[in-house]
Amino acid sequence: MQKTLPYTQENPWAPPPSPAAGATGSPVTPAADVKAGMLSKAVAENPVVVLGLRGCCMVHVVRRLLQGQGVNPTVCEVGDDAEAAALAGEIAGDGGKEGGAQQEIQLPAVFIGGSLVGGLDRLMAVHISGELVPILRDAGALWL
Repeated sequence: MQKTLPYTQENPWAPPPSPAAGATGSPVTPAADVKAGMLSKAVAENPVVVLGLRGCCMVHVVRRLLQGQGVNPTVCEVGDDAEAAALAGEIAGDGGKEGGAQQEIQLPAVFIGGSLVGGLDRLMAVHISGELVPILRDAGALWL
């Protein structure tokens, strides 16, 4: 369900109020809040984190897939290619190495349990193979 933006004479485009505790919906971190080191902190503190470009339809697809499984992912959005490249470098430095080789970073990037799962194609493959629910359960994102 979409929320309308409040309009006042003093501030015609005021941001919507923050959701109340316990409200449904994914917390979204705007691009201004995603800085060096914050992604590592977000990945460490949240069981499921999605990193993608602002307005990207694939971020919406990833979020809806995870919500369909009963998970409420934290979504971090970046605004431009420079921010995405900087964060991709941070991802590659933290968890982007697999078997000693540099892993290619795809946005949206999905982190489950502090480790990089991959992009939308990898998440879909894990879901179709039936491995997604056990991974989410082990990460503490599901209480089944």
